[in-house]
Amino acid sequence: MKRTQIIIVVAIVVAVVAALVGVSAATYRHQALAINQPVRVEIPRGSTYDALLDSLEAHNCLNNRALFSAAGHARGLATNVRSGSYLMQPHMSLATVIQKLYTGNQDPIKLTIGKYRTTRQLADHLGAKLDLEADTIYALLTDSATLANYGCTPQTVFLLFPQNTYEVYWDIKPNKLLDRMKRESNHFWNPTRLDRCQSLGLTPEQVLTLASIIDEETNVAAEKDTMASVYLNRLRRGIPLQADPTVRYALGDFTIRRILTSHTQIVSPYNTYLNRGLPPGPICTPLPKTIDAVLANLQTNYLYFCAKEDFSGRHNFAATLKQHQANANRYHQALNARNIK
Repeated sequence: MKRTQIIIVVAIVVAVVAALVGVSAATYRHQALAINQPVRVEIPRGSTYDALLDSLEAHNCLNNRALFSAAGHARGLATNVRSGSYLMQPHMSLATVIQKLYTGNQDPIKLTIGKYRTTRQLADHLGAKLDLEADTIYALLTDSATLANYGCTPQTVFLLFPQNTYEVYWDIKPNKLLDRMKRESNHFWNPTRLDRCQSLGLTPEQVLTLASIIDEETNVAAEKDTMASVYLNRLRRGIPLQADPTVRYALGDFTIRRILTSHTQIVSPYNTYLNRGLPPGPICTPLPKTIDAVLANLQTNYLYFCAKEDFSGRHNFAATLKQHQANANRYHQALNARNIK
């Protein structure tokens, strides 16, 4: 049947149905959605036509379900339900909506990758934002064979997820999501950043790991390049980093406010009190600005830092152990005064 004939048949069917429900075909063509502001309607994979109608109705898009249902049947939508996230606008006619749904002309969503400390947290976030099971994503993000195709490991998978906001389709498939994030990672680690990594004698994974430790140490942006210099100086001299956040990560307890000697004895490759060098991978998804603070390679003679005793979130930096011990004593006295254990 030719396209023109199909259009005529559809128009006749809609006109008949419209007459039966008391609405003219002209009204059908021009009738706008029953909404006064844009809404998103999500159609999961495997949805039935009734489920699609339920979703539209739940978002108050339908004035007349029977008319829409019949018109959708006439267009073939009932047997061609396509998953996706569809942005419905108040000015859209029902005919436009049916065509949009029939062709699967969905609208991308904004997916924000923020700070996550564990792969489980990242997988749960992706599962909540996309038409994906969190457990399915987690299985992929912890599968060595899969991740080898993307140049990373379960320990370094955060390399694929630079903090940013991306536009993706809500029903994107898991492997397509990884493909997309690999492209974003390649874009982030541009030649300039790779050259800076090389000048530091570190890989992008190692820079990411160091940046993640710094982001767990401080929220003060102005301190991050100085803090990076401390860790870089210690790495160059073979001095253990002794980074408290790595101990919290090893313990799996991010609520610990005061790291005690007993905590630093935990046997874990992430414990930088017992192990020299960097841990096997990042302990969170760090900010791009923190990564750049590491790559700035600020030159100082600092080997130590300690939180300031005023609890401002800032730190005292020191070049000698004697200076550092004096700073640490003041901070510990302040902790004791507040009974922080």
